[in-house]
Amino acid sequence: MAETSAGSKRHHVVIIGSGFGGLFAAKALKRADVDVTLVSKTTHHLFQPLLYQVATGILSQGEIAPSTREVLARQKNVRVILGEVTAIDMANRLVSSDIQGRYHQTPYDSLIVAAGAGQSYFGNDHFAAYAPGMKSIDDALELRGRIFGAFELAELAETQEGRDRFMTFVVIGAGPTGVEMAGQIIELSRRTLRKEFRRIDTTKARVILVDAAPQVLPPFGKKLGAKAQRSLEKRGVEVVLGGMVTAMDSQTITVAFKEGEPRVISAATKVWAAGVQANALTQTLAEQSGAELDRAGRIGVNPDLTLPDHPEVFVVGDMIALDNLPGVAQVAIQGGTYAAKEISRRVQGKESAGPFKYFDKGSMATISRFSAVAKVGNLALSGTIAWFMWLAVHLVYLTGFKNQVTAFAHWFVSFLGRDRAERATTSQQIYARKAIARLDGGMSAVASDPESWNRVRAELEARAAEETRLTDEGERGKNKAS
Repeated sequence: MAETSAGSKRHHVVIIGSGFGGLFAAKALKRADVDVTLVSKTTHHLFQPLLYQVATGILSQGEIAPSTREVLARQKNVRVILGEVTAIDMANRLVSSDIQGRYHQTPYDSLIVAAGAGQSYFGNDHFAAYAPGMKSIDDALELRGRIFGAFELAELAETQEGRDRFMTFVVIGAGPTGVEMAGQIIELSRRTLRKEFRRIDTTKARVILVDAAPQVLPPFGKKLGAKAQRSLEKRGVEVVLGGMVTAMDSQTITVAFKEGEPRVISAATKVWAAGVQANALTQTLAEQSGAELDRAGRIGVNPDLTLPDHPEVFVVGDMIALDNLPGVAQVAIQGGTYAAKEISRRVQGKESAGPFKYFDKGSMATISRFSAVAKVGNLALSGTIAWFMWLAVHLVYLTGFKNQVTAFAHWFVSFLGRDRAERATTSQQIYARKAIARLDGGMSAVASDPESWNRVRAELEARAAEETRLTDEGERGKNKAS
């Protein structure tokens, strides 16, 4: 099904992705003389840096993932459509997307690709079945079910070996996400759950942080990395550095080192926070533009974020390889805003503002309540001051006043007290992904096609009509034989 901007002669901008890059690009085009179509495979804008708080019961998914339509509702020149982009035809300027077997083609005059990155298991994709990543709401909810479920199963275990296995949590990757996740799991065991079980002592839970790198938080430098490690270890996290995960199953994980024997850890719950891989669309873009890809699948772009020989195509955020820019939210935000302004200047007949220049606003990571590390330029902070800075910055960047208020309330309850408001878990959270993966065709296999739905609707309408007739004619409860 082809989509056109019928009746409109305005410049048409298509944005792929509703993350930081896509959303800020759309907002920056609010007053531009253009029509915008935002194509996203999800219905929400995800504040990814706080996913670990959804996984550990501090925040709800709604607080970090507001509806994209709601966020852009007042911006009249934007249309939002749901669909996963499957192809980009740069010669004919067409974007193809699919949602449950329903295909769309959207033409463009300018294109902003902000599809982000996914989890990388470094060639061991089978690890995903045992160690979910931290890239989506589905990931966070599954991990919530696994983490809280592990304590429940430990309470039921009949042997000490079983209890130990369920109460051992391994986080792979000592970057910001891994550090924050390890810190919150240890908080759960030492504070939140401490008095809630009868057969197990949750304060005895083991949280192990593993990374092949020689230090924690490498992008923060040696000094802050060392402080973060000491803070984690003080709270009870076991930090294992220089170790690479070589194998895992539902019961164990194997860590190999340059020297010495591999270490096998008995652990039911594993969290993968070790690497990222750019969206597969970079491969499509590279084949058509001649741009090169790096090892993480990121595409080389011109200084103005466009592709070689395709000035109408901008790529922003985690998908680009340019000047060693980090894969953080600020790169996506600034890149999306820059691309939108460049398009607006072109439509107005103005010259380019020059190459993209990234302004580094610093990096932050929390370790536990009242403890964080922050690097802003040459300024390195740690402890309580850094933690309050982290709170303020993340509160400002949360989308929507309602989400800011509710998030602050939950932080107040969780960090000053012991409670966590979002602890509900279901079996679907834990097992749905595995069940879908076993289906031929994935989600499409469980989604009805339009013809099937029409048949079901006819049956439902007939049933409803019969129910109405039975009530109106007073036939309920009467014996037909009489």
